[in-house]
Amino acid sequence: MKAKSLKDLQHIQQKLVAQQELAAQQEARRLAAERRAHADKTLFARAAGAVKPITAPQRVPLAPEQPPPIAVQQHLDDQRVLQESISDEFDAATLLDVDDALSFRRPGIGQDVTRKLRKGGWSIQGEIDLHGLRREQAREALSAFIRDANKRGWRCVRVVHGKGLGSPGKTPVLKGRVQSWLVQKSEVLAFVQARGDEGGGGAVVVLLGAG
Repeated sequence: MKAKSLKDLQHIQQKLVAQQELAAQQEARRLAAERRAHADKTLFARAAGAVKPITAPQRVPLAPEQPPPIAVQQHLDDQRVLQESISDEFDAATLLDVDDALSFRRPGIGQDVTRKLRKGGWSIQGEIDLHGLRREQAREALSAFIRDANKRGWRCVRVVHGKGLGSPGKTPVLKGRVQSWLVQKSEVLAFVQARGDEGGGGAVVVLLGAG
């Protein structure tokens, strides 16, 4: 019985020794791992030597946001179009067929178009009144109006020029000018003198197409 107890004690002591050796090996491996981690962490510092930290962050000055570009060239082009697209010196009667009723149709446009225009076959979608404007003002206003109407996709508009009763000699100067200007606009397919209820001799109804 005693011999058996002694053998058991020896066995327990051997197990304790083995556990202590295993613990010592694990501790040694842990310490070695810590040394390697520390060495890796300080590798850059040891390679670079003494360094001085940057006290203030570097800032790159940025230019202020630029305002959107102004379409100067387009504005100049528009002004040139207004000034040069229609001329006061153009005589419509010399090149195009303008009848006694002050109607006009561009070559290739049939007479049925002007007849339909006289009868109100198209609804008037816009109007400009040139009363009281000087010649230059009226010309630029009419040109701008036709261009804007074309952009809007309007087919039929009315231009009120007046009957010239307030002009010297009662001569309708602006009326003739408007007729000549309209003939020069490529967007104008035809125009006729307005009906009595639409202004009569003081206005024209204009049919537009793509310019």
